[in-house]
Amino acid sequence: MALATFGAGCFWGVEYFFRQVNGVLNATCGYMGGNNAAITYEEVKKGNTGHAEVVQVEFDPALVSYEDLLEVFWKNHNPTSLNMQGGDIGTQYRSTIFFHDREQKAAAEASKLAFARSGRWGQRHIVTEIVPLQQFHVAEEYHQNYIDKNNLPSCHIEY
Repeated sequence: MALATFGAGCFWGVEYFFRQVNGVLNATCGYMGGNNAAITYEEVKKGNTGHAEVVQVEFDPALVSYEDLLEVFWKNHNPTSLNMQGGDIGTQYRSTIFFHDREQKAAAEASKLAFARSGRWGQRHIVTEIVPLQQFHVAEEYHQNYIDKNNLPSCHIEY
C-alpha cells in the first residue's frame, strides 16, 4: 500500500472524490503544513495556523497509480485560484500536493507542467504548491466521510 496527500479546498469534497476511485483503500481528512502540533478544526478555520485542509489517500499501486490520483486531484478543483475554492477563502483551502518521496515529487511536477501546458485554464497560472510531506493531523471524526454520513451532494465542481 502507498500514501498520497492532497489539499484542494474543503476536505469533504476532496475525500469524497478519492473514495470513488478503484484502488483507493481509504481517504482521511486532516490538516498539514502548519506550525502547531496540537491542531483542531476550530483553529485551522481561523486561517492563521498555516495548515491546509488535506486528504491523505491510502491506495494500492497495483490497482491505481499515483499519476491517476494526480488526475483526480487536477480534475476536481481550480488550481489557478490562490487560497480559495468556491466560497471557501483562506490559506487553509490552498491547492497543495504534499509529496511522500522523490518519485511523487517528480510525478507531481511533471503532472503540473503537463496540466499547465494543456491550455485547460487558458492563460491563468497554476498556483498549486508541491511541497514535502509534513506532520499529518487527522481531522475530528465528524469530518470523516462527511458527505456520505450527512447524505449531501459533493461540495466540489468537476473542472
